[in-house]
Amino acid sequence: MPIMSADPNLPVLAFAPAPSADGLVLQPFRGLRYSEGIDLRAVTSPPYDVIDAAGVAALEQASDVNVVRLILPRDEASQGDRYLRAASTLDAWRVSGVLVPDEEPTLYVYEQSSATHAQRGLLGALALTPPEDGIVLPHENTMSGTVSDRLALYTAVGADLEPIFLLYAGGGAATTSVATASTRPPLLDVLLPDVSAPEGLRHRLWAVTDPIELAAIAGDLHGRTAVIADGHHRYATYLQRQAAAHAAGRGPGPWDFGLTFLVDSTSFGPQVHPIHRVVPHVAAQELARRSAGAMTVHDLDGNDLDSALAALAQAGAVGTAFLLVSGDGGTVRLLTSPQAARLELALPTERSAEWKALDVSILHSYLVADVWGLVDDVETVRYEHDVAAAVATATATGGTAVLLNPTPVGAVTRVAAGGERMPRKSTLFTPKPRTGLVMRDHRDA
Repeated sequence: MPIMSADPNLPVLAFAPAPSADGLVLQPFRGLRYSEGIDLRAVTSPPYDVIDAAGVAALEQASDVNVVRLILPRDEASQGDRYLRAASTLDAWRVSGVLVPDEEPTLYVYEQSSATHAQRGLLGALALTPPEDGIVLPHENTMSGTVSDRLALYTAVGADLEPIFLLYAGGGAATTSVATASTRPPLLDVLLPDVSAPEGLRHRLWAVTDPIELAAIAGDLHGRTAVIADGHHRYATYLQRQAAAHAAGRGPGPWDFGLTFLVDSTSFGPQVHPIHRVVPHVAAQELARRSAGAMTVHDLDGNDLDSALAALAQAGAVGTAFLLVSGDGGTVRLLTSPQAARLELALPTERSAEWKALDVSILHSYLVADVWGLVDDVETVRYEHDVAAAVATATATGGTAVLLNPTPVGAVTRVAAGGERMPRKSTLFTPKPRTGLVMRDHRDA
């Protein structure tokens, strides 16, 4: 409903804010899926934000109907706007029967499993709430350029092409439904490649359609809160798309919800990995020298990298710890026990105790900026998702790999619950949902 000016002769000044749910609401929806008989190994993909240009080309070559043509349409001047081209591609795939909506609204139980780990949760349509409502809690900031890109795409296609990934502390009816889903036949069961598992991940999907079971899940989830593990930009996109729809006077609709994968972190949660840092052009010995007095420096030269990582994990179990590794592996230093008085002075006074206790907070605010005297930007401190890549980048730049322990899920939740954002690139949750297994087209809502 528009908010009118006090003077009836003046135009409408603004629109009322979009509605938000009064709790954590995950609704069934009619999933849009590849038709039976299409090889999912050829048409699905990793999430859009982990695919480089070579990856896009490889996925396009795998199939003319690979989902990458929807999530990362190419810029081709001869074929018009790439977002509109994605929309026409989606339309064509529906008309030809490549993509088919399920017959009835469904909550999907989705599992990704390897030989050593299984992640399982609910895939549904999440009722959107702004962060200030304290129901869906972000833990990282977003970049406006990425949100603008996703907003243009999602608005053009009128669909949610990839889910966001939420974590919550469960133990109720929703968790029971997820746990018992495998007692019925799956909708799909396929082994797909994944960077988090060399042997691939097994993906299984089950339907939850029983009204009594759905009601029990809804009642269990309603009073809970959830943290965004992955998909901050997509969630910001959902909120902006919703606001635009209501500002245009479209009223309630499918834009009030967004495709979401919701996982009970206490029962079927993800694996948590650190995102390591690299300081180019500064030797590990030099960073260790600057650290003396500000932290306890342990000389691990001569240790192989695996044993040094074990020492890092052991030290991290009782306090803050970092591992400095030269590109050639010849210098290895373990840093522990920050000097308390200096640390307190270096950390932002307005931050909570939970934020100040994070290893990544201490690394950036204390070590990088104060102790090492470096400018804390993406050129001076780079990011790598695994140890091998961090060491390789250190080698290529004549610098130092700074290796971290993972941030516990509980710490992420406590910081997010306090309305704070963690330092950039703090945590990597795996496995990420596979793109293309289930989409949510607003025409099917």
